[in-house]
Amino acid sequence: MHERYDDMYEACVRYYVHDETMDSIARHLKLSRSSVSRLLAEARNSGMVRISVEAPQGSLSPVAQSLSAIFGVRVHLATLGDSAPIALRFERVSKLAATLLRDGVNDGDNIGVAWGVTLSSMVPYLERRLLHDATIVQMNGGTNVHDTSARHVAAILQALSANFDARIVSFPVPAFFDYAETKEAMWRERSVKMVLNLQAKLDVALFGVGSIGARVPSYVYTAGFLDDSELTALKAEGVVGDVCTVLIREDGTYEDIALNQRASGLTPAELQRIPKRIGIVADPSRAPALLGALRAKTMTDLVCDDTTARALLDLYDSTDRRGR
Repeated sequence: MHERYDDMYEACVRYYVHDETMDSIARHLKLSRSSVSRLLAEARNSGMVRISVEAPQGSLSPVAQSLSAIFGVRVHLATLGDSAPIALRFERVSKLAATLLRDGVNDGDNIGVAWGVTLSSMVPYLERRLLHDATIVQMNGGTNVHDTSARHVAAILQALSANFDARIVSFPVPAFFDYAETKEAMWRERSVKMVLNLQAKLDVALFGVGSIGARVPSYVYTAGFLDDSELTALKAEGVVGDVCTVLIREDGTYEDIALNQRASGLTPAELQRIPKRIGIVADPSRAPALLGALRAKTMTDLVCDDTTARALLDLYDSTDRRGR
């Protein structure tokens, strides 16, 4: 095993650093050319070699640059065109987000993770990178009265843990408490305070943007976390979606939304303490929620598709004109 690892490392250095041909490497290692090819492929799959095509300031399209200038974020676009099916839109955005995450984490990082449809879609495209002393930290509770096991949350955490060889710190509380007083009491418990303290020291955060009435339904609004009366009340309050199960309006306000007193996730103000915050959206119908999330300054990096980006920019322009 050690000999194969040594051969793999030497093949990689010769091929990627010294630009040797596979034939030359095969002669040096006394292997066949096909064996060298397999070593290089295994090195890529194991994370020993990482290949990326990177635009340091995000995508350079006019739409991306406009959004970057307006909201002060790096915009990373997957270009598909308006006719692309929604499944392909999620796939391409998920792949782009997986690459951005892989290149944006380091040894020792505390990596905060929310849950939802978008992150579940990203899991199959994670690109392996072994980190030393990294921790995956759940950023918001995931249970409700209909689902006390939160398997959807565990699947995301476990996939990230395996991908980065990182330990998991879960957050075994409800997404929304029944009573604000219960949350206040739980937040004083030592086991919960340990997780809250880690959340306050995150280096990277990864999350989607939930949306009421999105074309691809958000778990928060369809999986029993909120009842019909609560959903009706949210719409009356102008809520368009959420980040980390903290509910937001299109104008970015959230502090006076009553249900947020019972929400377990990090608020936009708390998210702003995290140096790198990656928001992922692959659905143009989520533009109102995404606009609210950006106005609340929840992210430093936005990963989305070109159609969603244009829908967001058009919505911003229309609301800006109404404001004037």
